[in-house]
Amino acid sequence: MATVAPSAAPPSGPPALGTASEPRAAGASLPAWCPAWAERLGDAYLSGTSCMFLLHGNVRDLVAVAPPGADVAAGWSTVPDFLAREIFGRWDVVLGYDVGKGLRPLAGPDPNRLRSMAQWLTERLGPATGWPREPDAAINAIDAILERNLLEAPEQRKRIAIVLDYAQYLAPAGDAASSARAAAGRLVRLLAWATNPLLRRVNVAIALVTDSMAEIHPRLVQSPAVTAIDVPLPDAAERERFALAAAAAAGMPADRTDAVKRAAALSGGLSLESLRAVVTMSARDGTDPDGPEFARMKKDLIERSCQGLVEFIQPRLTLDAVAGHAEAKARLEADARAIKRGQFESAPMGYLICGPVGTGKSFIAECYAGSVGIPCAVLKNFRSKYVGETEGNLEHALDVLRSLGPVVVIIDEADAALGNRDQGGDSGTQARVFSMIARQMGDTRYRGKIVWMLLTSRPDALPIDLKRQGRAEVHIPLFYPHDQAEIDAMFTAMARKCGVRLASGLPGPVDLGLGLSGADIESVVLAARRKGLDRAADSGRPAPDEISPEDLREALGDFLPSAQGLEKEMQEIAAVLECTEKRFLPDRWKEQVAKPGGRAQLQERLAAIREVVRG
Repeated sequence: MATVAPSAAPPSGPPALGTASEPRAAGASLPAWCPAWAERLGDAYLSGTSCMFLLHGNVRDLVAVAPPGADVAAGWSTVPDFLAREIFGRWDVVLGYDVGKGLRPLAGPDPNRLRSMAQWLTERLGPATGWPREPDAAINAIDAILERNLLEAPEQRKRIAIVLDYAQYLAPAGDAASSARAAAGRLVRLLAWATNPLLRRVNVAIALVTDSMAEIHPRLVQSPAVTAIDVPLPDAAERERFALAAAAAAGMPADRTDAVKRAAALSGGLSLESLRAVVTMSARDGTDPDGPEFARMKKDLIERSCQGLVEFIQPRLTLDAVAGHAEAKARLEADARAIKRGQFESAPMGYLICGPVGTGKSFIAECYAGSVGIPCAVLKNFRSKYVGETEGNLEHALDVLRSLGPVVVIIDEADAALGNRDQGGDSGTQARVFSMIARQMGDTRYRGKIVWMLLTSRPDALPIDLKRQGRAEVHIPLFYPHDQAEIDAMFTAMARKCGVRLASGLPGPVDLGLGLSGADIESVVLAARRKGLDRAADSGRPAPDEISPEDLREALGDFLPSAQGLEKEMQEIAAVLECTEKRFLPDRWKEQVAKPGGRAQLQERLAAIREVVRG
């Protein structure tokens, strides 16, 4: 970001940007330790693109305000303080406002600069005790200051920066027609500042700081005169620098420096404040910061920062634990090996795992994450009844996922969870949510780093936008066991899951016409186990350590499969039609698809069943 050396009389062109503590020649950039988003802000201002900036994202975290080597107290501060000290550090007046603290000068640690600002503001606003705190009065006072500055002779004009923190409370999201009169008035005033050509020509910049861009009124967000700047979660270099400083401040021994660095490298998704909590607790307890407790603390801190919108699962099993689905396993194992080798360009953006209920879609998705050896995140219900909060929740969750990578993101019941862009009756919230997820799923910069797994038994209800190539591009159908070998493998796997053994030779021939799902087989195994325990208790014998043929035969005889035969057939046909590789299909479905007009017949059958089920 270019900086301009200060002069006695402020120029009519671009103003001086940059810190007062480190004067630099014209054209110099901010120090390397300053964040990249600060460079973007300065570039946009000096190019004349806009004078109003909307900072959103990780704005409640700490930001470096001093070069490497400084301690935590002196080296890091808040975003508003960073703006005042580093971005606008050579400006005459930096005026901050939020609804809690009211108007106040922002001068950083320089008492002389603070005194000069306070004197200038007192001449225009009166004694500091009378400075307005209410939003409308404060915006009016700021507007009067800017107008008066415009009327001053060029040599008397001041370089003025306005920092409006918690801007979502000044121009909240909502319909213009339904906005309260006061909120609408503030919105109009902000838009007028952003589009005023006179403010662009003199030394005025306005920074709005908000937790989520979705909480700001869309008229402001979408204005071409407003530049949105995303403040991301810290990268690995930022985390390492901060972690070392935090460890020194907490009195951690020097021989744990390598452990601190490893913890910083593994702490993707954490804010600096959360990282400080990890390091400080480790120093207090005398444990390594990257020890066994680190994973649990990281999980808890990220889930709390996401306010319960994302649940993290540490997979304990790999694809070796999956019974059946041989071709699906082979494809997933190959992709897992590519990601482990760092060959992200060959990994798919995402998967659509579909099939009838009970086929193990969630289980195979978690096992895939275990095979890759990366975290598994389940996107939970992020919807809210409050305007703008749903989009804000999702925006924050996506920010965390981007900083975590690589990560597997599971969305169960995807057809219901994601909806589509055409749903109405919610002021456009569903359409915006759909657009945000679709845009992130299609961002190829995150290929192999964010792996999306959409799970559904109704893939036909999922919008084609999400199923196309470049998003959920590999469609893997899962089916009920279709031969005796798969039945045998499934019974063995379910017995192992339930902590029991099958007697030799079990399960034996099983009627494939029953259409047993994995969940059904687990239920049969548990029923057989209960029968064995009941027999032992009635006869006074010890509990058996395996399931006998008699118990399993009785459990199978008692079991009644679900009566929703048509719905299961509909789900199975939908999975066949969605399949992107013929090898995933059982032989009987391969034959059906290979017939002339075979797919068309399946589509007709699917449409007919859908009509019956709906009726």
